Amino acid sequence: MELMADLALVLVAALSGGILAHRLGQPLIVGYILAGVLVGPFTGGPTVVGVHDIEALAELGVVLLLFSLGLEVSFRELAPVRAVALIGGTIQVLLTMLLGVGLGVGLGWEWRQAVWFGGLIALSSTMVALKTIQAQGRLGTLSARVMLGILVVQDLAVVPLMIVLPELSDSAGDFTKVALAAGRAALLLGVIVLFSTRVVPRLMKFVARWNSRELFFLASLALAVGVGYVAYRFGLSMAIGAFVAGLVVSESDYAHQALSDVAPLRDLFGMLFFVSVGMLLDPALIWQQLGSLSAVVVAIVIGKGAILALVVRAFGYWNVVPLAVGLTLFQVGEFAFVLARVGQSSGALSPEVYAMAMNAAIITMTLTPLVSGQVPAIYARFWPRVDRETHEASNIPSRGLDSHVVVAGAGRVGRTVADALTRMKLPFVLVESDDRRVQHVRDAGQPVIYGDATQAVVLAAAGIAHARAILVTVPAFADVRNIVAAVRRLHPDLPVIARADSSDAVRDLYALGIQEVTSPEFEAAIEMTRQAMLHFNVPAAEVLSMASAIRHERYLQADQTGLALMSQLNAVARHLDVDWVSVAAGSPLEGRTLGELRLRATTGASVVAIVREGALTSNPDGNVRLERGDLVAVMGTREQTAAFAALRLGKPGGAETAAGAD
Repeated sequence: MELMADLALVLVAALSGGILAHRLGQPLIVGYILAGVLVGPFTGGPTVVGVHDIEALAELGVVLLLFSLGLEVSFRELAPVRAVALIGGTIQVLLTMLLGVGLGVGLGWEWRQAVWFGGLIALSSTMVALKTIQAQGRLGTLSARVMLGILVVQDLAVVPLMIVLPELSDSAGDFTKVALAAGRAALLLGVIVLFSTRVVPRLMKFVARWNSRELFFLASLALAVGVGYVAYRFGLSMAIGAFVAGLVVSESDYAHQALSDVAPLRDLFGMLFFVSVGMLLDPALIWQQLGSLSAVVVAIVIGKGAILALVVRAFGYWNVVPLAVGLTLFQVGEFAFVLARVGQSSGALSPEVYAMAMNAAIITMTLTPLVSGQVPAIYARFWPRVDRETHEASNIPSRGLDSHVVVAGAGRVGRTVADALTRMKLPFVLVESDDRRVQHVRDAGQPVIYGDATQAVVLAAAGIAHARAILVTVPAFADVRNIVAAVRRLHPDLPVIARADSSDAVRDLYALGIQEVTSPEFEAAIEMTRQAMLHFNVPAAEVLSMASAIRHERYLQADQTGLALMSQLNAVARHLDVDWVSVAAGSPLEGRTLGELRLRATTGASVVAIVREGALTSNPDGNVRLERGDLVAVMGTREQTAAFAALRLGKPGGAETAAGAD
């Protein structure tokens, strides 16, 4: 029960710390680390008794973190910036390590401790950097692409550092021993990769055939821990083996599913890991280091930021890119905690250096949004005449975007809409922040803006000021709400068509003033009802009426004009062979009732709907009088609808229609 009591205490503390960090706009890991300090052995109040038990569970968090890292590594992201990422990123890691060695020697540390410190501060935080550039709307810019490439290389650098630094810290070791250890590790990893590429894909395919999420999850977890254990038995850490396993799976068709299954468990045990990091921090030692800690933080912000900016500039990147990279990637990252735990558990890292590195990481992570947010102001101050950075875009017409539709989200719904608009040769642009989806859209030759549609700069790049409408196809209500809010600030009168994932979301979206809301859940129910009624040979007019009634009942909107119009048009188009015909000035139809026209007797066609000034009347009776500008839905065979069109024109044989079926 002691372990259960400790877990309960850790979970409550982590929840409290996470909520506090979220409210303050900080990464959750900062809250977890602070929670660890509060329940650790160096502070008063409730304290974890079995610290070593929590640390043992935290080791699984490290394994899952590295496995997820391997799954998420995208070498395709390196392709556009491979030179600055692979070569420049490596140079940056080495130069930052030298900076750390200099700081450590200046503080009077032994050289091995200084090397460890340099390795710790060389790594930046992928999580913090991504969150920062997303919040600033710079995800689709060239500087963001360069940052992502460098971050991938930094994450990969964790593996050799975890191999080399412990050997280097051995008092009996020398560079020959380090080289031999690196060679042995490379050989073992090569064997693991060979085994994984031959066996793992077949294993995952075999398990996937059973269509069991539980078995697939167990297979993913067994792969991460199993390969990690093999690596451990041969002298490497479990985390390195798990990373290689993730790297192999990332190139298969099962990477996304494996990541989605493992992610909750990774987050749980990752939380335990960061809490265990906090339990090792002594507030009294922090107080003693306060002066030197301040100097180290300033040196890291300025020194590492300058190194990043100069490296990026040396590879030919101009304008705002070096400045943005330097002021966004200067922090010490989350994998420094993983590396520090390796040093701490092996006895290679002294408590003083450990505390200095961890505290510097927490402070620099906290400073990142504030410092990175100054990039536009600094750039405008010193380079006022240079164009601002543009977002990455593909297949945009040379004449630019005008009178088009913006489609926010390139998932299944967004791509379906885009494909339909492409076939109809109607102008549109997709906005998407997922790199894989952007690549698919780009390969299909469709126009796309890479960025977050909740950001004003991204919407501006998508030509929101000149758009006809925006279709928000993302499913999450929070994302839809944020996108709509951003659109309203830029273009208050722009028509918005949004997707709702629940009945509550439908109501809330209408409350935001959205013209049309579509719920896949409701539409599927309506379509299935329609199909059922057809099997009972229910007349078409009654089917249409029932679909209309369901929509009015389910879609909770006070003014349903726009919604009824769109949904009714779609229902008619799916169920009936109809033409939409306009009543022009001077037409024989103008000013006459349907009863007077006797359309059924003269043409064989039937009027099933009339749209007048944006309002739709379904199944009109004989007393309805047609007026100029009416849009009339005519049901019948092609000959019958052609006869109606001829009647509209006042001459026989004509079949012109003012509008085609939707």
